Amino acid sequence: MTLPAAIKSDFPLLDQRFHGHQLVYLDSANTSQKPQVVIDAMADYYENANANVHRGSYELAVRATAALEGARAKVASFINARSSAEIVFTKNATESMNLLARSWAEANLSAGDAVVISEMEHHANIVPWHMLRAEKGIELRWIPIDGSGHLDLSDLDRLLDGAKLLSVTAMSNVLGTLNPIAQLSERAHAAGALMAVDASQYVPHVPTDVQALGADFLVFTGHKMLAPMGIGVLWARAELLDAMPPFLGGGEMILNVTKDGFTANEIPWKFEAGTPMVAEAVGLGRAIDYLSDLGMDNVRRHEVELTAYALRTLTERHGDKITIHGPTEPAERGGVMSFIYGDVHPHDVAQVLDQSGIAVRAGHHCAKPLMDVLNANATSRASLYVYNDKSDLDKLVDALSAVDDIFSF
Repeated sequence: MTLPAAIKSDFPLLDQRFHGHQLVYLDSANTSQKPQVVIDAMADYYENANANVHRGSYELAVRATAALEGARAKVASFINARSSAEIVFTKNATESMNLLARSWAEANLSAGDAVVISEMEHHANIVPWHMLRAEKGIELRWIPIDGSGHLDLSDLDRLLDGAKLLSVTAMSNVLGTLNPIAQLSERAHAAGALMAVDASQYVPHVPTDVQALGADFLVFTGHKMLAPMGIGVLWARAELLDAMPPFLGGGEMILNVTKDGFTANEIPWKFEAGTPMVAEAVGLGRAIDYLSDLGMDNVRRHEVELTAYALRTLTERHGDKITIHGPTEPAERGGVMSFIYGDVHPHDVAQVLDQSGIAVRAGHHCAKPLMDVLNANATSRASLYVYNDKSDLDKLVDALSAVDDIFSF
């Protein structure tokens, strides 16, 4: 393996037993576990630096402000943003996408303007556009997927004709598909559209360079990349953020308020109304340190190796019963494996696996339009991260045999 074999010991939650078995956590596409250093960093903030930020001249407030803005700088460096001012903190990727829809899109789209998304999108990149369609009459166009789980780009020029925005996932949370974001950005710009990227599944697993991707907007969340829940990011080009109206009104996002109106703060703070999530930002910054120490190239290499092993062993042992959705080539996908096991309901599969201490997700994974395309109401989903190894996958493969014992085929 390309990552240290003892890495599991960094994650205290993994040292648990369920139903008499050591926990095997295979649900990181849903949320990741947290290393002790992230937990310690957040506790240290509350013990030694807790104060409100940007509002006090006393030393403790200065220390808290430095913690928040230091985390922002780490995020900017991690994704190669041009400036920390391009990093807006939100509570999650869903809020980031809604900020994009409610600020940029409401200000720039009119009835009949088109937004292009794909059939593999998470609801966070679908519902805000449905809401805007209902309110403003925008048009929503869909890029289909092909039989291998890739985007079918054969009709992309027509879909982009006259469109104002192309908004797609960088990595599917169901299929694991890695989409060609740089190519899509180029084609969107050639058609006169801007490019938005849902990178919630991408940033935690793949070296990310927003400048190389050529995108205009990119959203992701902390809790899928070893950081706490309650912290997300919207990155956008500074000139776009400058032109966008505020998303929420109140304290912190203003330079001045009078009886006649207000003057919005500079970016990024004009989008961060109220008291921010400072401890969560500190946790995100420490998670970035941890991933950077591992090396994101190593993180990606580790995941490709494990995904290849998982696809191979699952197929060898259960190939007559299991259907794994998405690309068959590990280099073309992330470590997300959504599968159907015979005619057993995915929730039943997940419950049987739980009896062996194995945690997988079952459901529609907030991607119901994709489930319709796959002709499935739900799937079971095993998803990998830095703390997983081949032994976890061996246990998954073995535990699936218990499904056979309970539900005879």
